[in-house]
Amino acid sequence: MAAPFFLFRPAAASGELIVQPAGPSLFSMEGSRLMATHRFVTNLLVGSALLLGLAAASSAQQRVSIKGEAVNMRAEPSLRGEVLWQLGTGYPLKVLERKGSWLRVADFENDKGWVARRFTSTTPHTVVKSPRANLRAGPGTGYRVLRSAEYGEVFRVLAKRESWVRVQADDSTKGWIARRLLWGL
Repeated sequence: MAAPFFLFRPAAASGELIVQPAGPSLFSMEGSRLMATHRFVTNLLVGSALLLGLAAASSAQQRVSIKGEAVNMRAEPSLRGEVLWQLGTGYPLKVLERKGSWLRVADFENDKGWVARRFTSTTPHTVVKSPRANLRAGPGTGYRVLRSAEYGEVFRVLAKRESWVRVQADDSTKGWIARRLLWGL
């Protein structure tokens, strides 16, 4: 007897995976055997989906920001490790690895090092990755330019839209910057 098979297709709106039986072989089985096969396939699919979800969650890299005035990024996860850089308040980082109370991180220039976890926060911040970026009164190029931001300038993230991010500068100025000009989102 041919083994049952299923069609998998994404739902357009939700992005969920829709599974539906395909072919007559599944339905030509006897009642109890059909239910056992259906239960087995359902459990297999649910288990696979859970494993895929866990794998995706673990591979998603967390973002943190610095909570301190001058936090050392070190070559090794130790207070004895060489200081590579000093990072200012809000500086955004991508977490690459965890080791005890230390985080191995990378910045927007892909410099890597270790910071003590106690000096990090999950408060969202971003940094300007282009030579210049206009801080605008609204989310679009038709809005007034409030001021210009420089490469490496750090902002706190207040809101996100598809192409624009509402930010707050150290001087408390709030405005919008095009997402493509920022890193750390």
